[in-house]
Amino acid sequence: MTLAPSIERLAEPLFADVAGDIAVSFEFFPPRTEKMEETLWQSIATLAPLGPRFVSVTYGAGGSTRERTHSTVARIQRETGLEAAAHLTCVEASRDEIDAVARDYWAAGIRHIVALRGDPPEQGKAFASHPQGYANAVELVRGLKAVAPFEISVAAYPECHPESRNRAADLDNLWRKIDAGADRAITQFFFTPDCFFRFRDQAAVMGIDAEIVPGILPVSNVAQTRKFAGQCGADIPDWMDRLFEGLDNLPAARQLVAATVAAELCGRLYAGGVRHFHFYTLNRAELAYAICHLLGLRPAPQAAEKAA
Repeated sequence: MTLAPSIERLAEPLFADVAGDIAVSFEFFPPRTEKMEETLWQSIATLAPLGPRFVSVTYGAGGSTRERTHSTVARIQRETGLEAAAHLTCVEASRDEIDAVARDYWAAGIRHIVALRGDPPEQGKAFASHPQGYANAVELVRGLKAVAPFEISVAAYPECHPESRNRAADLDNLWRKIDAGADRAITQFFFTPDCFFRFRDQAAVMGIDAEIVPGILPVSNVAQTRKFAGQCGADIPDWMDRLFEGLDNLPAARQLVAATVAAELCGRLYAGGVRHFHFYTLNRAELAYAICHLLGLRPAPQAAEKAA
């Protein structure tokens, strides 16, 4: 008799009650080659009918992708009808240089910036601000708001930024970014729903009332994900390593496992009340599209007709 409630819960399909009442956004990176560019635009075309709130384009360390980021963002804004958001960092640039980039974005019709401190150009080296630059993301947010009334998203770290003294200091930094003018926070990726819910509750206790959107990374390459995790302080559970064992030479099977893991995470977040999701696509559409479909999101009728 005592097992009945557990059995009953297990019998309920995870996605049985989803209503498609979610909002999504997608992150891409600027392509380096012609083939990568083709993949990127195919992915954008596949995901656009889902009606994302916005799509963002990353910015390389030290401004290494500045021109490619700008051209990609401007083309999305110009040709797709999607709201394009440009990443912008503090790394190796003066305030004047960053402000000039921001003004160029505004002139190109870009109204949304993802403002980040950024990672050092050399992995393993400590961050050092430019002598005439913005010292951190708090200053960057304040500076961007002085340039133009941008909508601004910032980063949040459910498992604590690796350079933070402790969780309290990390949450205080997030509070200061919101206080400086940021409109929302997008989390770095994580792999357990409790990780997000604990962080969201702690942020609320700190008085952070801005929207906090979970960042979802569908994993198809554990080694690559481990590299990303080392940079942002995310924990990769042991069970995830075990799930991907033996799949190095089976890309289709690896895709299926990746979709299952990410979909279950999103399903449990949905069950806990989350309705906004941000997907780190790595310029591939299939996994993000499949998860959105499981959550009940469908192309708008007019978008489906155009696709047909």
